[in-house]
Amino acid sequence: MARIKPQALLQQSKRKKGPSRISLTTIIMSTLIVVLIVFFVYASYRHWTQRSIIHIENKQSVIEGDNSFMDSKKSDLPGYAILDTTKGSITVELFKDSSPEVVDQFLDLCQRARFNGMLFRHVIKHYVIQAGDSDKLGAAEDWTLKGKQYNQLDTSLKHEAFMLGTSKAKHDDKGFELFITTAPIPDLNEKLIVFGKVTKGEDIVQEIEEVDTDEHYRPKSSIEIRSVTLKQSI
Repeated sequence: MARIKPQALLQQSKRKKGPSRISLTTIIMSTLIVVLIVFFVYASYRHWTQRSIIHIENKQSVIEGDNSFMDSKKSDLPGYAILDTTKGSITVELFKDSSPEVVDQFLDLCQRARFNGMLFRHVIKHYVIQAGDSDKLGAAEDWTLKGKQYNQLDTSLKHEAFMLGTSKAKHDDKGFELFITTAPIPDLNEKLIVFGKVTKGEDIVQEIEEVDTDEHYRPKSSIEIRSVTLKQSI
């Protein structure tokens, strides 16, 4: 058996312990893999970020579209009503924004000619005139008992004259009454839902207010609403 020389053994040991070299190809491939992973992660992040932004923008556009649709729908509704009475015409601006539900009901009744031929049932001087189907005072009942007290109040009252409203009590279409104030009333909001204001024909309201009435505040001569004309603007 041949002996290996000590010098040859030393050289073999050095070759085994020495680090192996990494080829250039391996370095390039590893770098490419890392770059591809980073690119994939970045592309995925961009994709989901953009998708989230588009989803939010679409949601906002839908909400804005709904709002604009509601605004356009509201703007398409008539903003004025002209009450043609046996004493003359009364023009009322409708509060579409502050009392939308009541205005909608009022417009619906107007289109169905519900107010045609409706009588002014009660006239309380310096307070209200009331048109409706019932002879009951309803929302105006307390006002008839407070006249002397109101006359002693100062003139800086909260609520204005010539406001159009209806009773707060729940009622069907036949029970929809119309009240037009002829003086400021302190507790107006406790009694009525105000949904409009007279802009023309205040003199007609005052003329109706001055008619003779019986002890129950019913006009002695009939005064009626002959028709109601709706207009988008005046």
